Amino acid sequence: MNFKTNILETSCPARFSFINPVKSFILSFFILTGLFSSVEAQINLYEKPTWWFGAAAGANVNYYRGSTQQLNASFTPPVAFHDGKGVGLYLAPLIEYHSPVSGWGIMFQAGFDSRKSTFDQVISDCNCPADLSANLSYISVEPSIRYAPGNGNFYIYAGPRLAFNRDKAFTYKLGINPAFPLQEPTPDVTGDLNNVNKTLISAQIGAGLDIPLNSRNHQTQAILSPFVSFQPYFGQSPRSVETWNITTLRAGAALKFGRGKLIPVIITDGMKDDDVSFTVNSPKNIPTERTVSETFPLRNYIFFDLGSTEIPERYILINKDQAKDFKEDQPGVFSPKKLSGRSEREMSVYYNLLNILGDRMYKNPSSTITFVGSSEKGPVDGKKMAASVRKYISGVFSIDTSRIRIEGNTKPKIASEQPGGTLELDLLRAGDRRVSIESTSPALLMEFENGKNSFLKPVMIRATQNAPLDSYVSFNVDGAKNNLTSWSLELKDQKGNTQYFGPYTQENMVLSGKTILGDQPQGDYKITMKGTKKDGTTIQKYATSHIVLWTPGKDEAGMRFSVLYEFNDPKAINIYEKYLADVLTPKIPVGSKVYIHGYTDIIGNETNNYNLSVARAHDVHKIIQNSLIKAGRKDVTFAVYGFGEDSILTPFDNTLPEERFYNRTVIIDIVPPSK
Repeated sequence: MNFKTNILETSCPARFSFINPVKSFILSFFILTGLFSSVEAQINLYEKPTWWFGAAAGANVNYYRGSTQQLNASFTPPVAFHDGKGVGLYLAPLIEYHSPVSGWGIMFQAGFDSRKSTFDQVISDCNCPADLSANLSYISVEPSIRYAPGNGNFYIYAGPRLAFNRDKAFTYKLGINPAFPLQEPTPDVTGDLNNVNKTLISAQIGAGLDIPLNSRNHQTQAILSPFVSFQPYFGQSPRSVETWNITTLRAGAALKFGRGKLIPVIITDGMKDDDVSFTVNSPKNIPTERTVSETFPLRNYIFFDLGSTEIPERYILINKDQAKDFKEDQPGVFSPKKLSGRSEREMSVYYNLLNILGDRMYKNPSSTITFVGSSEKGPVDGKKMAASVRKYISGVFSIDTSRIRIEGNTKPKIASEQPGGTLELDLLRAGDRRVSIESTSPALLMEFENGKNSFLKPVMIRATQNAPLDSYVSFNVDGAKNNLTSWSLELKDQKGNTQYFGPYTQENMVLSGKTILGDQPQGDYKITMKGTKKDGTTIQKYATSHIVLWTPGKDEAGMRFSVLYEFNDPKAINIYEKYLADVLTPKIPVGSKVYIHGYTDIIGNETNNYNLSVARAHDVHKIIQNSLIKAGRKDVTFAVYGFGEDSILTPFDNTLPEERFYNRTVIIDIVPPSK
């Protein structure tokens, strides 16, 4: 999944990198064989070959099953032989076709295929040990269909095997009776098996991994492919008589070569041309430990596990004595035993939701509340869920049950699963199995809120923010949207180590200093942007950058707010518009930078989720900006991002319904000007 952003001014977090695996001994091999490309490969770029030629070698581990005794017309040992095993050689030239788009392809191998083995030893009538080995070999023709999921390097393949018998020799050895050690040994009997099938038709299935041995800067490209295949006994009976059959497990490696088509490259020495410009912004990253005052919203939902009406163990449940010491602004005192989610601070707050609610009701004796349970099993089951929540709140926080109403429904009032929906229903239904919290008591609700569908008052948290968004290195390719189909990056450090990122389609993206530098404090990089134009030609642009790793240092205050969204909804929940305008905006210090980043859960199409996150971020940006304009302020700058369902960047994991609900969000980071 490619990383995606949409940015007004700067960009945000990055994706994956990989390291060029070219090794010196491989380069030497290419030079010796005359296959290494010229020095032009340093600036030329070649397409990945579609046709590959080479050879495969491996070992056949052959398993004999069944019985054989009549070896040919002139020799039949006194006892029958049964199971056995052995190892034979496989060696074959090959040709392959790999689709450059779909991941499908074809493979063809034809070569020497040994199925030799030795049967398990038996004891003859004379109490003598007897051994039988068969030296079967074939010329095997093996066409296969291959598929590489995601057009990656791992592939699976399957197809028929057509084998033509080449050798059918056997050797029979009769040992000496241990009771008569001085007797003369019996000469070995050798010959050819009779009734051997000249042609076999069977099948195989296997898997392999293509490991590139050089980069696409070389026209001749090489791949080393370790593989393993399984060839069952169906169709592998070597003789037309008796019950003997062979099952084979093959392991080996293939060396493949292909020639890529040269992609026309336009080399630009400057930073700009008429269509596309490339710039890099690497912040100085002066050590700063940003203390964040976070206003964390509370979802009015408690999610229940399928088939249970008891509060799940992941929610923090305390006793009466602990309730006396509970403080909602210090949720870390009572933390989940097994926290699921990458953001421990926020999830600790949410999993204390019942304790926060009970504490607020205890401190505000006139407040009342309604728990509405929604269950796919019906209103009765939903009401049982609501009753379990009421029992906990009233029992632990000594709340009179007359202040807590309960109801049961089949569907919540704002349901994720919509009529006619067919995709990802399990995830949607897990989000709809919940107890909703409704209240009309102002002491429990957000500012400016009223009505039973209002959100609960958020919780204030103070914590340290690590590697804030403004510490990331941004890469900007202006004009990419209109002129390029994709672009990628090569970052080379002073030691010649190269990292690759992309491909990307948006005009802006960012990488954290940690992603680029690892554990190094700083470094100088030569950066190459390679873009493919819509006419198939390629451009390269260059830049240099000194990158500094962000490290904590002096204090700097910041604020964070979150806006929650309903499933597949690009517009902020109505109650947030007034909150953003009348509560959040006046708190923005003069000259601040405001980072707005939108996210989604994993439900739905990846592209749609990206667009949805962008729409959400711009929705919030528009509300705040209009509020500033009304106040006559033009001192605030914005950076607006959309990250979609990106699994690396979303605030929470997507394993549990509460995590998915919290990922339907826009986060607002307010960074005041440096003093």
